[in-house]
Amino acid sequence: MIRALLLSVAQLGDRRILAVLAKSLVVTLLLFLLVAALLAFGAHVLVRDGLRWGSGLGDLAAAAAVIATIGLGWLLFRAVAIAVTGIFADDVVAAVEARHYPAALASARPVPFARGAAMGIGSAGRVIGVNLLLAPIYLLLLATGVGTALAFFLVNGWLLGRDLGDMVAARHLPAPSMRAWRRTTAGGRLLLGFAGTGLLLIPFVNFVAPVLGAAMATHWFHERQSK
Repeated sequence: MIRALLLSVAQLGDRRILAVLAKSLVVTLLLFLLVAALLAFGAHVLVRDGLRWGSGLGDLAAAAAVIATIGLGWLLFRAVAIAVTGIFADDVVAAVEARHYPAALASARPVPFARGAAMGIGSAGRVIGVNLLLAPIYLLLLATGVGTALAFFLVNGWLLGRDLGDMVAARHLPAPSMRAWRRTTAGGRLLLGFAGTGLLLIPFVNFVAPVLGAAMATHWFHERQSK
């Protein structure tokens, strides 16, 4: 995974990857700013109403609003960023294959825009739906201090590994074979997802993390196929 990361970072200057990075950043930031404004308004309402409940409940409401805003903000940024990158991911994968895996590029089937968009939207829907479903567990784990953060990281690493792997596999495997492929690559995709999730947590690096993740997934896929 370290080799995949280093190779991906080294290729960030590739014009094709820079073009995808620029497009995905513009769309992601515009969508995220809209969502962030709605979140900020919701947090303001919670704090304002909480202050009416007295000092104890008011402090609790304020703390909950801050935690919820940070958590939802990161979650929605991750969902939007991966969804948008998924739409353009085929260009990233093709650029990496052109430089490092020309034989695989020759036999690849480019992912149509409609399928890429469906995969991206599906990714966003899964990450939001699964995390909302697990929200009660996250709240219960707040008492452990690090339990919520660890659970959040594990869940989102698992989800991200699936998404990044699919971005590459879709070019080389027929749709009916994807489910079986996911079963046999669960461990590797989990490590890939953890690496991508870690990058998404680093300030400023998180802006390029989705593109880096797609490039890393390409190296991981082809290294595994060659064994």
